[in-house]
Amino acid sequence: MAALRPVPYTTLAAVFEREGFVFNRQRGDHLIYTKAGVARPLVIPAYHEVPVFIIKNLLRSAGMSRERYLDLLQSL
Repeated sequence: MAALRPVPYTTLAAVFEREGFVFNRQRGDHLIYTKAGVARPLVIPAYHEVPVFIIKNLLRSAGMSRERYLDLLQSL
């Protein structure tokens, strides 16, 4: 299994958009994405490189597996 690496926020947003999340709004440098059936909105910080611990928290909130994330990331 490949290790998670920091990625730009634009790449991270594209991954979650492919999973069905929709951009809802922006507050400052934080992008908020929502999806029906997911209890919490995803808050993606507009960082040049989003740290791994934030990616892990977003995956947990989205209910997405690491394998699914890596597949979507590779397909970009």
